[in-house]
Amino acid sequence: MSTETRKTLTYAAVAAVLLLITVVSAPKQVAPDAFFDQGEAFFPDFTDPNAARTLEVIDYDEETGSPVPFKVTFSGGSWTIPSHHDYPADGKDRLARTAAGLIGVTKDDFRTDNPADHAACGVVDPLDETNPDLKGRGQRITIKGENDVVLADLILGKAFEGRENFRLVRVPGQKRVYGARIDLDLSTSFKDWIEADLMLVEATEIEQVKLLDYSVDERTGRLDERGNITLVSQSESDWTMEGLDAKEELERYKVNNLVRAVDELTIEGVRPKPAWLSASLTRADDKEVRITDGDLLSMQSMGYYFTREGRLVSNEGELQVRTTDGVTYTLRFGEVALGTGLAATAGGDGQEAGAPGENRYLMITTSFDPALFPEPLRPANQDFASRPDSLWTEADYDNKNLQDAWDRWKRRVDAGSERSQELNRRFGPWYYVISSESFDKLRVKRTDLVREKTT
Repeated sequence: MSTETRKTLTYAAVAAVLLLITVVSAPKQVAPDAFFDQGEAFFPDFTDPNAARTLEVIDYDEETGSPVPFKVTFSGGSWTIPSHHDYPADGKDRLARTAAGLIGVTKDDFRTDNPADHAACGVVDPLDETNPDLKGRGQRITIKGENDVVLADLILGKAFEGRENFRLVRVPGQKRVYGARIDLDLSTSFKDWIEADLMLVEATEIEQVKLLDYSVDERTGRLDERGNITLVSQSESDWTMEGLDAKEELERYKVNNLVRAVDELTIEGVRPKPAWLSASLTRADDKEVRITDGDLLSMQSMGYYFTREGRLVSNEGELQVRTTDGVTYTLRFGEVALGTGLAATAGGDGQEAGAPGENRYLMITTSFDPALFPEPLRPANQDFASRPDSLWTEADYDNKNLQDAWDRWKRRVDAGSERSQELNRRFGPWYYVISSESFDKLRVKRTDLVREKTT
C-alpha cells in the first residue's frame, strides 16, 4: 500500500470519528412522540361542573415539611367543610369557578418528561412521601364525583415563562410536564370558602345598638352589671345616646366605626355547640332540653354560663343590634381562643393549649319583637270582597284601606319572625371565633364614645 493511500485512509478514519463525535454531542431533539397528545384535554370526560361531589386542594408547608389539605364535599344537598365540623362551604362562586376552571384544560405545550426536572418546574406531588425534596412542591387539586370517581386530578406548578395565565402542570403518577392555560384562584384558607358576611346586615339597616357591660362570677353564676349603653339612629350616620347630660356629646365617627364593625364582621373559625344547646337556640317551640354536667363544663370553657334565673350570659358581656325589620342580634363575647392555623380555625383536642395567637369566642342569637309594629285596626267587615268595586260604598273603600294596611303589617311581622328563625338556624349550631381586632372594635365602653362638649 502506497504512502498516499495510507494517508487517504487515515484522513477518512479521522473524519468518520469526528462525525461520530459531532452526532453524539449535538443537542438532542425532542422525540416526535412528545407532541402526540398536544392540544388534547387533560380530562375529556369531565364536562359538567355539577357532577363534582368532592373538591380537595393540597398545598405544601416547606417549613414543616408537610402537606396542607383542604376539602369541601357535597352531601345532603349542600357543600360542607369536613375539617371544620362540616361547616357550610357557602362561598358558591369559588366552588363553581374552581370546578369549571379545570374543564377543558388542554395540554398546550410539552416541557419535559424527565422526573429530575419536576422540582425545577414546581410540580413535585405534595403528597409524595418518597421524594426527599422539600422545595418544588406543587399545588394539587382533585375533583371527584359520585362514589369517589376521580373527575380531575392535577398538580399545578410554576408560571410558564412568557405566557400569561399559563402554568406548568403534571398529572399525578405521570412523568410528563406540560404548559397549560389555566387561571384558577385556589385556596386552602377556611375563610375563602365560606360566606364572608357573617351578620348579613347592612349598616344602613341598623337602628339601635346596646352594649351590656357585665362580668360573671363563675362560682355563683351571679352578674356584676357595670352599666349599659343604648345608641339610637336618627338618620344615616346620625346617632344619639340615652343618658347623655348637657355637657356631653357623642364621638359620632366612633359610633359609626362601631356600626361599620358590625356590618363588616367576619370570622376566623368555628366550633360546634353541644347538640342540646344548638337545638334550644334553633327550635321555635318551648320544649325542654336535657343538659349534662359535661355540656355545662364545655360551655364554661368557652366563656358561657346560665344564671340562676336561666339567662344565658358570657364573661365579656354582650352587644345587641336591632335592625329596621325588628330583628335583634345578640352577640355574646366569650373566652380567649388560642391557636393559629387549623387550631384557630377548627380547634381540636390539645391543639390550643399554650399555642400562640389570640382570638375570641362569639355566640350569636336573634329574636324578633312584634310589639315594635303595633297591629293596625282591622276592617269592620269584608263585604267589599264579595262585590265588584264599581258597587263599593264609601264604607267599603274605608274597609279595603284598613284591610290593606293590616295585610302589610301581617307580612312585615311574618317576615321578621321568619327572618329571626332562619338566622337562628344558621347561627344556632356554632360558636364562632373572631379576631382580637374585631373584638376590640365591637367591645367598646362609654368613655370610648362620649366626650365633653367643646363649646
